[in-house]
Amino acid sequence: MILSSYPFWWLALPVLLLPIWWHRQKRQRIKAELLATARFLPSAPPEQLRVWQWRDKLLLLVRCLMLVALIAWLAATIFPWRGDTVLIDPGADKAWAEQQIAAAGFSASSLMDLPPDAMPWLLQNERDWRPSAKLLIVARAEQIPMPARMPQLNHQLELRTQPLRSAASNAAAATRAEYHVAMVTEQTRAAAWQSLFTAFGSAGENVRHYTLTSEPDAKTALIVWDKPNSTPPADWHAQHWWIPASASQPSAFPELANAAALTINGITLKYIDTPRGRLWTSDAFPPRDADTARTLYETWQLLAAAPAPAYATPSQAFPAARSALPAISNATPAAWLAFALLALFMIERILTHARRF
Repeated sequence: MILSSYPFWWLALPVLLLPIWWHRQKRQRIKAELLATARFLPSAPPEQLRVWQWRDKLLLLVRCLMLVALIAWLAATIFPWRGDTVLIDPGADKAWAEQQIAAAGFSASSLMDLPPDAMPWLLQNERDWRPSAKLLIVARAEQIPMPARMPQLNHQLELRTQPLRSAASNAAAATRAEYHVAMVTEQTRAAAWQSLFTAFGSAGENVRHYTLTSEPDAKTALIVWDKPNSTPPADWHAQHWWIPASASQPSAFPELANAAALTINGITLKYIDTPRGRLWTSDAFPPRDADTARTLYETWQLLAAAPAPAYATPSQAFPAARSALPAISNATPAAWLAFALLALFMIERILTHARRF
């Protein structure tokens, strides 16, 4: 099996139509000899006759095979073409990034966006760079997790990471975060829901501002549906839905019949994932007292806890640790394709000269 390093070369297979078209255009003029009585006959233009000989068919086959071998060789052979390159994190501060690029001496180098999982991607695509090329990664520290082992690269790599923000900066940035909630409720219970989200904002030291609306939009993360005997519009979608047990009629939310149950901090919640979002229902919606509201907040924080970030990689330089690129696993060397291409080329030349006689 041939493992293509550049499989897009196989898109060139329609080129095989060129020799077929060329051979179809091959015509041979009928040999004409002038006779003494030809002057008494009406003049006629010379005619051409398409002649297919065994040598033409064999030559066509050889040329098609030669093109297939050429495409296969290009698909399996690496042609390093990239020079010095800067892989830059689009989310990094532009002024800081330009300063780091200039300080590293990469001002004249080509730029490309930093791909996800930069280190594994670089190990997989390192063959694109010429042997003398150098690489520079400019990114936020949290975008480059610290690898368990030192990466073994064939090119010199310099990593410049923007330091993580301090806790005070993170808290200041968090205060600007908004959590959009679409709330549809009975008039008698609207005050209870509004008090709940006001308490949520205070309990979180104002790190999140809850914006309440009557209808969801593209920014809505939570829909509160507290209208018994009514069905929400079919085009409403959000990441989460809060539905009091009194409003979770089977006609409005039939999916809740198969909901899973969990109990956290003494509060029982039922949930199920649906095309319109994850539905949550509980008897604790809305809370009836301050203690229930506090417990509900702590429970929701546990459910929405983000995973701990990986250790960030500090700025450092990685020298070239290999003298040659490793072979592609399970790949057949392309050397035999080169020999096959050379042999087919020689046969094609011989047949081309032979057909002239």
